Amino acid sequence: MKAMILAAGKGTRVRPITYTTPKPMIPILQKPVMEFLVELLRHHGFDQIMVNVSHLAEEIENYFRDGQRFGVEIAYSFEGRIENGQLVGEAIGSAGGMRRIQDFSPFFDDTFVVLCGDALIDLDLTAALEWHRKKGAIATVVMKTVDPSEVSSYGVVVTDEDGRIKAFQEKPEVEAALSNNINTGIYIFEPEVLDYIPSGCMFDIGGDLFPKLVEMGAPFYGIPMEFQWVDIGRVPDYWHAIRSVLLGEVKNVSIPGREVAPGIYTGLNVSVNWDKVDIQGPVYIGGMTRIEDGARIIGPSMIGPNCYICGGATVDNSVIFEYSRLGANVRLVDKLVFGRYCVDKTGAAIDVRAAALDWLITDARQDGWNSLDVPLEEMVPTPEGSAVG
Repeated sequence: MKAMILAAGKGTRVRPITYTTPKPMIPILQKPVMEFLVELLRHHGFDQIMVNVSHLAEEIENYFRDGQRFGVEIAYSFEGRIENGQLVGEAIGSAGGMRRIQDFSPFFDDTFVVLCGDALIDLDLTAALEWHRKKGAIATVVMKTVDPSEVSSYGVVVTDEDGRIKAFQEKPEVEAALSNNINTGIYIFEPEVLDYIPSGCMFDIGGDLFPKLVEMGAPFYGIPMEFQWVDIGRVPDYWHAIRSVLLGEVKNVSIPGREVAPGIYTGLNVSVNWDKVDIQGPVYIGGMTRIEDGARIIGPSMIGPNCYICGGATVDNSVIFEYSRLGANVRLVDKLVFGRYCVDKTGAAIDVRAAALDWLITDARQDGWNSLDVPLEEMVPTPEGSAVG
């Protein structure tokens, strides 16, 4: 069976991570979120997968290649151009991406599934597909029922008693919402739906195709299903996803590495004197990370591989990406550290280099930081008790 993963967006709401990492490649404890989607598709018999790519396309293509090592076949549709020898992404909308693939060669020749590449899900796709076919639908939106107080954060789907979609509301006020069923970005289509998508222009599934189907009175349905859906569309969502995995709240996603103490997991060859640090789980520490004596790590927290946590530093309820060095006595609470950026859990970011704070947070590969011969406190003077947060 055939499927498509939407992976061409720039991920502007997840910046600064998406400056260098496309959203489908954002890691959930070292594993790209799109890999979980590929595994889900394979589990339900979808073994031919098209992926539209644009922003940082090579990162996705170089990781997944032809899909062979994941037990599926994968091909890519690049949306963009070459300018001054560089690839420039130019996405044409989710529906436009589908149309482009079909115009190239009619790939979608039977019922197919389309997934947004930025969510962890454990949906029973087989059951959703069966429901879609029984309804005789040309298109089906898989919905999730949320608490009425949360509807203003989502696209709301309004259906009749038979499940036929009548209208959409984009992030309505709680009082104005006509439903508490939301669009999860999981769709089931018949090939005929492509007849309603114009070629060669920007066209979106939610903003353009769906209103057209409603206006036509097409057999267009929404099915509410019980499943786990962890969106990473924004920095706070990503924060929540990591915390949920560490707390064991996300099914089918296990903490990698080995458990060296209750709630404390490590990758390979972590350098730490366990008797001289204070680590309170749940915590994941990536391979080849060094943690100096006197450091304190309070979970739920993730420290990526090849990091360097200096003595006296505190990491509390925080996410630290790979190759980060935290200076002595730095205190990070509710923070995400990605390269030269320190982000709070609302998404507000500080460029530590521009703010002249790179004596607090820097790249662990920088000359001198990893020297085993010179004490770190002699390399860079770090004021006692300095804090970010």
